[in-house]
Amino acid sequence: MPIILPTQAALSATFSPLIPNGRPKAQAQAPQTPRTSLRAREHLYPNWSVADDAKAKTNQLSDAAVKEFEKASSKVQQNTGKIELYSPQFYAACTFGGLLACGLTHTAVTPLDLVKCRRQVDSKMYKGNFEAWGKISRAEGLRGIFTGWSPTFFGYSVQGAFKYGGYEWFKKFYSDLAGPENAYKYKTWIYLAGSASAEFIADVGLCPFEAVKVRMQTTIPPFAKGTLDGLSKVTSAEGIGGLYKGLYPLWGRQIPYTMMKFASFETVVEMIYHRLPGQKSDYGKAAQTGVSFAGGYIAGILCAIVSHPADVMVSKLNANRQPGEAFGSAMGRIYKDIGFAGLWNGLPVRIVMIGTLTGLQWMIYDYFKIFMGFPTTGGAAPPEKQKA
Repeated sequence: MPIILPTQAALSATFSPLIPNGRPKAQAQAPQTPRTSLRAREHLYPNWSVADDAKAKTNQLSDAAVKEFEKASSKVQQNTGKIELYSPQFYAACTFGGLLACGLTHTAVTPLDLVKCRRQVDSKMYKGNFEAWGKISRAEGLRGIFTGWSPTFFGYSVQGAFKYGGYEWFKKFYSDLAGPENAYKYKTWIYLAGSASAEFIADVGLCPFEAVKVRMQTTIPPFAKGTLDGLSKVTSAEGIGGLYKGLYPLWGRQIPYTMMKFASFETVVEMIYHRLPGQKSDYGKAAQTGVSFAGGYIAGILCAIVSHPADVMVSKLNANRQPGEAFGSAMGRIYKDIGFAGLWNGLPVRIVMIGTLTGLQWMIYDYFKIFMGFPTTGGAAPPEKQKA
């Protein structure tokens, strides 16, 4: 007997009460986009669909944030007018960008800085960061983990303002002295000279706050309740000179640190753009600030290694230098106590801290420059040769 198969119309009529819209279930859920042999069936992978939805929502939020950023940036630029590069308004804006970049980031990593300073002064105090934070929080609460945040914020805001704004000014000043061709040929020397000059001035503003910060973080309980209380107590006991007794080692720490920070950042960013297709101007704001963060993080690791012995000595001098003791005598006494190995106490913590700090600082600073309508730092093209 021949076998009679039901037609598709008969099947559809039979099962239409059970299937939405009278279509087979697989057909009802089939995607509308053309399918190829390499295209997966998304309806078989619900987790994939959830991930795609989350990605789409993230992209929507990102697009909305970019639109709000551009709207605010456009409004600010309309109010300030077109700011010419290397004008007084340009340097003022860069100064404010540096204030934001350094003040906010250094304050955010106060818990790391607290443990680093205490371990530099007494390497046996804590075995590790988590043990330290646990002991501090149990003894002093959450507030104790952020001991020294106030002088950190004020000090590094001042330092960041003079460092970044000063660097832009000195870099242009030395480039003009050298001339376009020599400025490009000897650009690394320009970066080093500009950053060293800016940091020399910035440390004069940082030093009083650094003295208060270190004393607050290395005395248990802290010797002062806050920045003003700390400044008052130091000057009452030792005069204004007490706030600057760590200036020489601070220069010894910060000037090499900043020279490495700016010169290596400029070089790394230029190398990144050199290896990417196209020109720097071909990339959007997010990509350029991402390059700034990557270049800053690499530069921060190098900075931490170069400046760490001086950083240890700054902490020791501010905590243990006796009243009236000569700078050289104090340095010799401290080195005799801790030895060469002691100069490297807390280095792993500082690498993490400074790498993150430097990456975030450059990202914030360059994002602010974009906000104001300026080009980001680093990756500049060589000067065009004049035609004969």
